[in-house]
Amino acid sequence: MKTGLKLYNTLTRKKEVFIPINPPNVGMYVCGPTVYSDVHLGNCRTFISFDLIFRYLKYSGYKVRYVRNITDAGHLEGDRDEGDDKFAKRAKLEQLEPMEIVQKYTLGFHEVLRLFNTLPPSIEPTATGHIIEQIEMIKEIIANGYAYEADGTVYFDVDKYSKTYNYTILTNRNLEDMLANTRELGGQDQKRGRLDFALWIKAKPETLMKWVSPWGVGFPGWHIECSAMSAKYLGQEFDIHGGGMDLAATHHTNEIAQSEACNHVQPARYWMHTNMLTVNGARMSKSAGNGFLPHELFTGKHPLLVKGFSPMTVKFFMLQAHYRSTLDFSNEALDASEKGFRRLMNAVNLLDKLVPTVTGNIGIDDITKNCIKAMDDDFNSPVVIAELFEAVRIINSVYDGKTTVDKDELEKLKQLMQDFVFEIFGLKDEDSSNAELNAVLEMVIDIRKTAKENKDYATSDKIRVGLQQMGIQLKDSKEGTNWSKI
Repeated sequence: MKTGLKLYNTLTRKKEVFIPINPPNVGMYVCGPTVYSDVHLGNCRTFISFDLIFRYLKYSGYKVRYVRNITDAGHLEGDRDEGDDKFAKRAKLEQLEPMEIVQKYTLGFHEVLRLFNTLPPSIEPTATGHIIEQIEMIKEIIANGYAYEADGTVYFDVDKYSKTYNYTILTNRNLEDMLANTRELGGQDQKRGRLDFALWIKAKPETLMKWVSPWGVGFPGWHIECSAMSAKYLGQEFDIHGGGMDLAATHHTNEIAQSEACNHVQPARYWMHTNMLTVNGARMSKSAGNGFLPHELFTGKHPLLVKGFSPMTVKFFMLQAHYRSTLDFSNEALDASEKGFRRLMNAVNLLDKLVPTVTGNIGIDDITKNCIKAMDDDFNSPVVIAELFEAVRIINSVYDGKTTVDKDELEKLKQLMQDFVFEIFGLKDEDSSNAELNAVLEMVIDIRKTAKENKDYATSDKIRVGLQQMGIQLKDSKEGTNWSKI
């Protein structure tokens, strides 16, 4: 287990040295998807970012329990205790049972993350599987005086809580300004305060997903599930809580309030948030018409895309930006990432073709140290990628005979690429998985070699030009011929 890792803590608004509560064990909770529709790219960026964090913590020697929930109940349309339940509404539209909707989009979510080659979490609990834990937590919050029941619905008392705790500690917002910007309570509203939020919601007669509770038949509010499940699997205090930055102001703020009101402790030491996505400089959203789903990005079937981009190209593109930076999608940026990713994979595939010499002078130790230093600096993946391309330059130089590498340096170079490209970044060579294509190309290259040996240059050139027109480039060297995608 190594030390020296620093991460940005939203709670303190600064980078801090990471000190786990119970080393080498690390508890990490990340808010998962609400599975009433296809997962969107903003979600994907969050989960890819925390996959990177999960992988690097493991690489650093920590034993990580990574918990990522599935929200399959209790999420209302307005996220303000208003409107219809999202699952019930989608079930009516598709004429399915709510749990069919949950199953359909949970499977879809897992398939998308499989394409992005992310590791599964250690535990993936669902809201519907933890109704008892949520009810028990609500009972404790009421007993502690921070919640009240009104006609079958239980509300969290923000005003009462704020007299003891700092409700806006995560965002540093001014409580008076928040109250001023919140609408007045209507005559029928049962809340005592404008910032109060529901812990348990009374079910209407037509509600499809509902459970028996001490306050009558109903269903949990959106925020309580994460507080209950993180406490169950990671303890009342754990190391890292993560999610998209859009969750900080409401969901995560309310999570902290619930946990402190119940357990009298701050639930997580470090709060981490990924930044938003934009498209050609404008914020990505369905209403703006510039939002696209992962499968639209892969196939290119969207008005804003000129072609499709592979899952690994998209993942590489995301890793080229720091997780706390805004990430802007454009055809030009994705195209550049596609070329960069191919260049990286082509270099990796050359490693086994490099021939070591007695002496070498590539200085691979410095590159490895720089990669570790960058990851220790709040998981700075863009800097790591820059260092990896320095390794790419060295690999190509050795292959072309311009630089020498000894056996020890070559092994270090291979280990560097294995550790950071595959183990930490979770990238994979999409071309190498197609064994049949590789076999065919090797056969064609062999035919071309025979033609050159027989001085049949017309056939040799025809093969080279033909492959180039299909997007395959051949590169001859004294070690043989290597192919790569253009």
